[in-house]
Amino acid sequence: MRTITSLWAAAFSVCATVASAQDVTLTVSPSDDDLVATLTAASASLTLERDGATAAQDYVAAARADYEQLLTGLYAEGYYGGTISILVDGIEAARLDPLARRSSVTTVQLRVTPGPRFTFGRADVAPLAPGTTLPEAFAVGEVARAGVISDAAANAVDEWRAIGRPLAEPVAQSISADHPEEALNVEVIIDPGPELSFGALIIEGNEAVRTDRIRDIAGLPEGVTYDPELITRAEANLRRTGAFSSATIIEGDAPEGDTLPLTLSVVEQTPRRVGAGIEFSSVSGLTLSGFWMHRNLLGGAERLRIEGEVTGLSGGTGGVDYSLGATFLRPATFRQDTDFYANSLIEQQDEPAFFQRDFNIEAGIIRRLRNSGNVIEYGLGYQTGEVRDSDGERTYSLLYAPVTGTTDRRNDPFDATSGYYATLTIAPFVGLSDTDDGVRIVGDARYYLSFGEEDRVTLAFRGQLGSVIGADPTSVPADYLFFSGGGGTVRGQPYQSLAIDLGGGEERGGTSFFGAQLEARVGVTDTIGVVGFYDVGLISADENPFSDNEMHAGAGLGLRYDTGIGPIRLDVATPTIGDDAGQRVEVYIGIGQAF
Repeated sequence: MRTITSLWAAAFSVCATVASAQDVTLTVSPSDDDLVATLTAASASLTLERDGATAAQDYVAAARADYEQLLTGLYAEGYYGGTISILVDGIEAARLDPLARRSSVTTVQLRVTPGPRFTFGRADVAPLAPGTTLPEAFAVGEVARAGVISDAAANAVDEWRAIGRPLAEPVAQSISADHPEEALNVEVIIDPGPELSFGALIIEGNEAVRTDRIRDIAGLPEGVTYDPELITRAEANLRRTGAFSSATIIEGDAPEGDTLPLTLSVVEQTPRRVGAGIEFSSVSGLTLSGFWMHRNLLGGAERLRIEGEVTGLSGGTGGVDYSLGATFLRPATFRQDTDFYANSLIEQQDEPAFFQRDFNIEAGIIRRLRNSGNVIEYGLGYQTGEVRDSDGERTYSLLYAPVTGTTDRRNDPFDATSGYYATLTIAPFVGLSDTDDGVRIVGDARYYLSFGEEDRVTLAFRGQLGSVIGADPTSVPADYLFFSGGGGTVRGQPYQSLAIDLGGGEERGGTSFFGAQLEARVGVTDTIGVVGFYDVGLISADENPFSDNEMHAGAGLGLRYDTGIGPIRLDVATPTIGDDAGQRVEVYIGIGQAF
């Protein structure tokens, strides 16, 4: 009997849920797709329905709020003479008592008659800073969207701020609708405010990081004419150190003499961090890694990171590789836009074509160029070790001076859909003992282009270039030479499978390398995407990779699952050149796009 009673209670609960379901409809007459989309996004009632809300009182409150929400949506699309009716179970929502309890709401009908679409009859913002260009949509005869007015006023204020007037603001506006002419007349008055300089920077919130170092890293020059880009740069400088979870500069709302008071509020990160990782690949086997990091080693936001890795366990890429390294970085050394770095590395590489052990130490400067997004690194290093390859066993020692230039204009470094990235390293080296002198050059360029509905299709291009100039390949470290094949170069081809054939089954890395990768990425849903790709690699014994080279290529399909912090990547590829073209399959799994 108890079981039957429970079944009846469950059935009654289901029926009650169905009976209390709400039906929210939007009718726009005459209909316009863009306007319908805007009003749908603006409506609180439709949002409740999409979220599956059931409380009757919530729908009453949302319906009453929708008068203003839908009116705002009409203004956003340039309609200033529309009418709105909202019926809750047939009763106009404005007449409902918001405090009266209702047991249910069955229907909410949103009825909108937009009326005529207005254009700008007058579009004035004044005064303007020299060289100010207002949005093209803010002009006589253009559709009078409300957002365009806000954009024009904000643009005028930003231009005044850019030339040293941080207190610029709109102080008056006149907006009138001429219904017979279906025109909107707009006049916005801007007060530029005084020209000011940066005042003293007050720093608050820091405990472990010294105040003088925070001021050095921020690099805001007291007494210099106000520049909003310097504010943005200062905040970015502080966040980039990793010592702060947030860094915000609060501008004063009134001048002090001819300066603007500034307050820098920081929140410090936990100084120490420990991490570990484990990965498995059918190609490279098991990889174990770990690190320890201190974000504020000496009290000046100095970062020290010690990390180790063991890879190639049970893999097919040679033997087991080991590495242990330490990296030290001191921000704002000499000036706010330069960081000092020093690193050291002990490494063993047991690769298919060579076995190498070496020690490396390097120090240098990282400089970020203002307003360009470009970074230049230069330093001096020493490397020594031993190598065993097709040319026998040898030791080497050399000094090298790397110079690296990088520009990164991608919209998202982890999953780019537009922009470009390029880096070039030129590293002259001088041999000590039996090592030749020469120059090693390595470059990497990437470009991204999206198109189609909601930009769901992205074409991604990558080109890689490498060359060793002026040195015999038998007298330089084996890892200075180039191989092709595997996830980082040509998918579908075995790891480091393309090299210089010396005969008798012996191989050596190439003196030069060129690689190209092309991907077509298609978003199927907001989280799932598919990818088609084609990779090609060239290896040459000459300094020019396009001279007397060996070539291989691979192609395949991939699947992407967006986790919010980067996609999980699954690629399946096969060779497209050679006797095994289409006969063998390689699988690659990782986090983030291939490039």
